[in-house]
Amino acid sequence: MKRAAYLPALLLAMLASTLAACQSSPPPTAAEIEATATQARQAGDQQAERRVRNWAAKGMPVAERELALVYQPRPERRDDALRLFEQAARTGDAEAAFELGQMLRPGAPEQAWSWYRLAAQQQHARAALMMGLLAANGEGVSKDATTAAHWLEVSSKLGNPQAMFLLYDAYREGRGVEQDAARSQQLLEEAAHRHYPPAVEELAMTVQIDDATHASHLLKQVSEHRHNHWNRF
Repeated sequence: MKRAAYLPALLLAMLASTLAACQSSPPPTAAEIEATATQARQAGDQQAERRVRNWAAKGMPVAERELALVYQPRPERRDDALRLFEQAARTGDAEAAFELGQMLRPGAPEQAWSWYRLAAQQQHARAALMMGLLAANGEGVSKDATTAAHWLEVSSKLGNPQAMFLLYDAYREGRGVEQDAARSQQLLEEAAHRHYPPAVEELAMTVQIDDATHASHLLKQVSEHRHNHWNRF
């Protein structure tokens, strides 16, 4: 009888020990969450999706953002994606704020502007680029070349080649900034150096008269870049 009573007590102790070990395990890193979510998105891995969903349910901002990215392409999950992006963005997740802006832009550009600004203020280059585009087009905000140039400058300084190319054109024409040929050329060359195809093509056109060989080389780079980019999809 004593032995029979001892066994259940031992099993309960072992179970309690196992539960304590599980509860004390460290939380997943951001890299682990992102890798698991990538597996869920690209491979349709349901187990991976469940793991991300469980982490998001615990209020982990990275998991909320990554689960929103899983849901984003699914029309029936649009509201869930918006909610999760907003939850993560409100904790300071710049990528979540940017993606929320991307989702809102087609139907509510004025709301998108607020989230882009939140992300841009945290040094998010693409968000600053989008603000420049919205201001340039009068989309969601008043059309303002100076505001557009400001945010393109922010994005450019953060390394975005598309912003550099657009700002090159602004400096060339004096749109929102004082006309400055030297600054314009500098931006064009920097965007081309970062392999932004329109910039490479534009630079090739500017050097073609003086250096046809260099121009040909630049255009070849554009062709190869587009071919490689196309083959990734």
